[in-house]
Amino acid sequence: MNTADKQQVNHINVKNLLEIAAALSKEKDYNKLLTRILREAMDITNCDGGTLYLLIDGALHFKIMRTISMNYYKGADGEKIALPPVALSKKNVCACAALNKQMINIDDVYCSDKYDFSGPRNYDKMTGYQTRSMLVVPMEDYYGDIIGVLQLINAQNQNGEVIAFNKKYEEAITSLASLAAVSITNMNYIEEIKEILHSFVEVISTAIDERTPYNANHTKNMVRYGKAFIKYLNEQVGGIYTFDENREEQFLMSVWLHDIGKMVIPLEIMNKETRLSSAIYSIKSRFELIGLLNKIALLRGEISEQDYEQKTLELNTDLKILEQANTIGFLNDDLLSCVRAVAAKTYRNEQGEVCFYLTEEEYNLLTIRFGTLTNKERQIMESHVAITEKLLNKIAFSKDYNNVTFWASSHHEYLNGCGYPRHLTADELPFEVRVLTILDIYDALTARDRPYKPPMPAEKALAVLDDMADKGQLDKKVVELFIASCAWEAK
Repeated sequence: MNTADKQQVNHINVKNLLEIAAALSKEKDYNKLLTRILREAMDITNCDGGTLYLLIDGALHFKIMRTISMNYYKGADGEKIALPPVALSKKNVCACAALNKQMINIDDVYCSDKYDFSGPRNYDKMTGYQTRSMLVVPMEDYYGDIIGVLQLINAQNQNGEVIAFNKKYEEAITSLASLAAVSITNMNYIEEIKEILHSFVEVISTAIDERTPYNANHTKNMVRYGKAFIKYLNEQVGGIYTFDENREEQFLMSVWLHDIGKMVIPLEIMNKETRLSSAIYSIKSRFELIGLLNKIALLRGEISEQDYEQKTLELNTDLKILEQANTIGFLNDDLLSCVRAVAAKTYRNEQGEVCFYLTEEEYNLLTIRFGTLTNKERQIMESHVAITEKLLNKIAFSKDYNNVTFWASSHHEYLNGCGYPRHLTADELPFEVRVLTILDIYDALTARDRPYKPPMPAEKALAVLDDMADKGQLDKKVVELFIASCAWEAK
């Protein structure tokens, strides 16, 4: 061994694998982790090139490729490398290392006929590169399963001359491969857990929306708007409005879960399409009875034909007024006066008793000014927010999701304290809640599947948001950013 080679081997002894282990364990970005693993292996062995493969669906897939002398670097940013995966055949050196769970150290690939080196040789022909020495190391996880392979090419001495990989590298690279396997496995576990959590959240959210036939797309729409808005903020605005990966994950999970409390709201309230619900049939039956009583009065000669026709016309008109009041989104003053006039009318039943056209309960229902719910029903409906908080407090969220409960359960709060259920004010409502509230209101206004109201055009809905901001209910700046983003147009 010459002096240069000895110096290189000494370099390995200085390398602190514990420091590498700490660095790998701290890395949160998957692609950066894979890049760091290959870089450390190449640094330890002072080699010119390397490839990191991961075992996926029974084949070794190229994930990171690097050749220093060729200024070639692929996969570091997660880009897909356009090379077919390597089949697990013992002819391929990287596959053989994986199958046998054994390190392979080759001095010169052109002098070896034990493995299929057609790939490196074809690469050499195309690029003029000269592949010589190779060190191939399987990465084995805690359970003894192979998760990937490190393939290092062309070790160099300090003069830059290609040499064989010294066997003293092997212990260090084996240790690194073990550390890498642990780090990759742990990160995969974290991603799997996140995926399970996200899938569960999406399933629960979908189930909640599906309870109400008119609400099936509400949460999905909000998630779509939210993703587009965050993209706009990150790309066009930046600064304090930037969402990093964790902030975006927490926010979108809050959107998925914001209506989880609706699971326990009675369906007769959730699905109440009209003010009267089934009570409309009692009114129609009563009006039919009044019509028959008028017919009897005509046949008995108690009223004239003209009087009968006039009463029939008025009765039909009154019923149409009630039917309109039953289904209209907002009960204006004119229609309210008409309902009151109908409610004040009386008739005599078969026993001669004087009865009103409407019962007190029917009148109260028909005079609801906005929407279909009574004050009591609205209180029950609004309780879904408090129930959302109660349910989410039962979930043991990790610290990466520690804001989800508060954000999700605050989406009906307004900056001026007029929201519910806690009447929070601007100082208590973070940016994420302000955005979530705007998304919720916008989708509610523009929804096309609500039977109790027609959809509002986007321009009018945005004007409503702007007006609410002027009144101090919503964040004016956030409303302006949302309007500028056109997030609702995202597919």
